[in-house]
Amino acid sequence: MITREQAVAYRLHVNYLVDRLPAGSHEQAAYVGLQDTAPRDALLGLHARMAGCVPSDWEHPSLIQTYSPRAAVYVLPVRDFGVFTLGRLPLDADAVRRIDVLADRLCATLGGRERRGGMGHELREACASGRIAVRWDTTSLWAREVPRPSIDVSEARVELCRRHVRCFGPTTPKTFSWWSGLSPADARAVWDSLAEELVEVDFEGVAGWILRADEEWLRSATVPRGVRLLVASDLRLFGRDHGGRFVGPGLRELTPVADSFHPNGLLVDGRIVGAWGRKGGRVDVVLSEKLDARQYGALEEEVATMPVRDPQLSVR
Repeated sequence: MITREQAVAYRLHVNYLVDRLPAGSHEQAAYVGLQDTAPRDALLGLHARMAGCVPSDWEHPSLIQTYSPRAAVYVLPVRDFGVFTLGRLPLDADAVRRIDVLADRLCATLGGRERRGGMGHELREACASGRIAVRWDTTSLWAREVPRPSIDVSEARVELCRRHVRCFGPTTPKTFSWWSGLSPADARAVWDSLAEELVEVDFEGVAGWILRADEEWLRSATVPRGVRLLVASDLRLFGRDHGGRFVGPGLRELTPVADSFHPNGLLVDGRIVGAWGRKGGRVDVVLSEKLDARQYGALEEEVATMPVRDPQLSVR
C-alpha cells in the first residue's frame, strides 16, 4: 500500500521542490508547466525549483506562455509547446476543425503582429491549436502567431499523460481529464494507450496509477527536509480532491490560517505549517505551527533569495 505521506514525498521530490535544480535549468523546472496566477506565481514556482532565479526568468528565451484548459496562463518549455497544446486537442475531428477555424480567424486578426487583449474565450480555446502563444505581465495580455509544432498529435497526447502520471502520481484517469482539459472519454482513451507503462497501486484503499519505471522511487521516497514557499497551485501535490489524495478536481483546505491574501503554503520538512501572501517585496507569513530556530533561519533565507525587489519577511 502507498500512503499519502509517501505520495506527497515522491511528488515533492519529482517536482524539484526538495533539491533545487542548478541555475539555468528553466526547461526542467517547467516540465509540467507553471501556472502564472498573479502576482507572478510562475516566477515564484521557478524560484522554488531552481537556484539563482532572477526577476526576468518568467520570460526566459527557453520558455513560452499559453492558456491552460482552466483559463489560467501557464509558463512552459518552448521545446515542449506541442505537448501542452496539441496534446490537449479533443479526439473528435469536428471539434479539432472548430479549433483550427478559430485559430485561422485569430491569426488573420493578428496579421503577423503581437496584439494586446480583446480576444476573450476564443483565444483560450484557439491556444490548443499550437499556433498562438500569449505573453502576460500580470496587468496586460498579448497574443501572437507562432509556427504549429511538428510533433504528432497522438504522440503529444501520450507524452502529456506520461508527464502527468510522473509528476502527480499516484493518479487516475479522472484526475488526468481534469488536469489536461480532455473529456473523460478522451482522457481514458489516451490513458489506455499508455497502459503498458503504468502500474496500479493501492493508494490508502483507493486505486491509483504510477509509471512502472517510478515505482521503486515512489516506495522509497523519504520525508523531505527544508523550507519552501509554495504557490497555491503547488499545493495540489498534497491532494486537493475531497479524499485528500489526488491533485484534483476539488479543493481541500490544507491550513486553517489560509485566506484570500495568504493563498499559498509554507512547506517545512514535508508538511504545510502556514500560509503566505505577497504584495510587492513584502512576504507575509501566517504560521499554524511554531518554527524552531533552524526552520526560522531557513525561512529567512528563502525570502531573502526571492526574485522580487527588496524582499522583506513578516511573520505572525
